[in-house]
Amino acid sequence: MPQVNQIARQQLGPFGIWLGGPEHWSDTADSQRDALRRLDALDTYGSVWTGEGVGGRDIYAHLGIWLAATRRLATGCGIANVWARAPEDAQAAGATLAEAYPGRFINGIGIGHRMQADQVGADYTTPLATMRDYLRRMREEAEHSPLALTPFPTVIAAVGPKMLDLAAECADGAHPYFVPVAHTADARDRLGPDPLLIPEQSVLVDPTEETLAGYRRRLSIGAQIPHYRAGLKRFGLTDDDLDQLTDKCFDAVAVAGTPEHVAARIIDHLDAGADHVLVSAFGDLESIVDQLERLAPMLDSRQVKCQ
Repeated sequence: MPQVNQIARQQLGPFGIWLGGPEHWSDTADSQRDALRRLDALDTYGSVWTGEGVGGRDIYAHLGIWLAATRRLATGCGIANVWARAPEDAQAAGATLAEAYPGRFINGIGIGHRMQADQVGADYTTPLATMRDYLRRMREEAEHSPLALTPFPTVIAAVGPKMLDLAAECADGAHPYFVPVAHTADARDRLGPDPLLIPEQSVLVDPTEETLAGYRRRLSIGAQIPHYRAGLKRFGLTDDDLDQLTDKCFDAVAVAGTPEHVAARIIDHLDAGADHVLVSAFGDLESIVDQLERLAPMLDSRQVKCQ
């Protein structure tokens, strides 16, 4: 097992947080710092991740703010978009954060979506080859960089089987998003025992009728994204399931209910082979932190069984 993965497993623990999405683009840095300090005080979660598109907040600068605001939490790119910067810059930015905050940074790289490639006039016709070349150039930058390199893992967004194979071959693991527990089991089989497997799980703790309706609307958007659709079809969902967000589709990618019910789904990913599960709660920033705080005791009570 690569040493960087072994260290990451020990430092991250079983549970992390995924915090982002369009509804949070207007959250101020101050409000995020306040939320992160509350989460940092919980020992339940070992990391907090966010993503980016093309334009908007630069993910490496964003995570630098988060690292400076916290004492313990690791941070992860979920993901740094390949269309947003050159691979040499992605490697250098990651190395800069890892050197400043040893053991608290994971570089997640993703191919993003066709519309993002279109934004920068790039060609999306060969995403697998594009990602392979991007990782190659990142490795070359690491080998020749003047930065004092502090080891850190690089994982890639991987839903389909070919991208999972690439994660095992050319990266330190995979970060699947919007996937069922069955995908986690399949991904572990494809990756083998050594690569990191860090899936996201969407949740809503103690829903009301109003919050559940908003949650379903949010999930409906994800169900229309082409590579998420393709991934879910591999696990038995149909176009009708995805277009109508049937209960079958909802239950595949999301969980809503009591803290105990939600915690059980998160544990299912660990039982299926995940190393670290990112809990992505729905709502405004204060609501998300409240949900994660209510969920923490249930996860803490189950951690002993998972270790």
